[in-house]
Amino acid sequence: MKTLLKILGALLLLLALVGAGGYAWAKMKSDAVMAQTFDAHTVDFPVPFPLDEAEATAEGLTPQQAGEVAMSRAVERGDHLVHTRYVCVACHGSDFGGGVMIDDPMIGHFLGPNITAGAGGRTSGFGPADWDRIVRHGIKPDGHPAVMPSEDFRLMSDQELSDIIAYIRSRPTVDDTVPPPAPGPLGRVLIATGQIRVSADVIGDHFSAHLAEPPTSEVSEAFGQHLAGVCTGCHNARLSGGPVPGGDPSWPPAANLTAHQEGLAAWTFEDFAATLRSGRRPDGTELRDPMSGVVQFTGRMTDVELEALWTYIRTVPPLPTGG
Repeated sequence: MKTLLKILGALLLLLALVGAGGYAWAKMKSDAVMAQTFDAHTVDFPVPFPLDEAEATAEGLTPQQAGEVAMSRAVERGDHLVHTRYVCVACHGSDFGGGVMIDDPMIGHFLGPNITAGAGGRTSGFGPADWDRIVRHGIKPDGHPAVMPSEDFRLMSDQELSDIIAYIRSRPTVDDTVPPPAPGPLGRVLIATGQIRVSADVIGDHFSAHLAEPPTSEVSEAFGQHLAGVCTGCHNARLSGGPVPGGDPSWPPAANLTAHQEGLAAWTFEDFAATLRSGRRPDGTELRDPMSGVVQFTGRMTDVELEALWTYIRTVPPLPTGG
């Protein structure tokens, strides 16, 4: 009996040593991933985008009035963007003073930072180039990678980013310092093994030009493809769904959005629109997390946005799930 207990004790000690060694490796590797530096282009654009000169003249506006109207329209557009298409409030909070991305003892504590100009805010002194790097490239001012899902925002145009900046700047500042990301043991393993990749690495190309303005807001494949840019982070670039890269292990696979039999082949536009507004599939079942939380934003999309998105999705080649 004593011999058996000694053997079991030795095995437990060995497992503990292996576990400790594995964690030490994962910590070293994940720290190295977050210590990388990336370079990106330097862009510039106005905040807000000015009115067209001919439009200002036709409306009889003075330069000051034209500037005020341009800002008012930018803030209005930005309000729609942060609450519908780019869902900034989901991570940064309704007041942009900070929010929760992931808060799990095993995966880690990843909090959306304060992006107001208040004390503890990350954007005080930011110019357009700084906003571009962090939002569309996932690169902090010091060159290190951010945990922001910037791959979803690669198609964002200069004007849309300008509108978002105008809207956030129009809101009250918040004084709050949000703690930096703190990966948990499982999170470190996922980062170390490449199952969670930082956006700056996923994007890769940080020097290609962005669209100056978004496609015209109309029911078209071009506008729909632009809108679908925020879907690719979960549903992949081919929209065929499958396991969510870097997602919570408890999340179900992302749905296949193509017209494949494993996807939305039997769906109509009415089914699609109703699901994104109600959170229920045509068969009555409820969407699961994380998509169930997205409905509060997709439910605010306009009819034109939803139909344009559907129009584009129907042009994507049908693929089996994950294909």
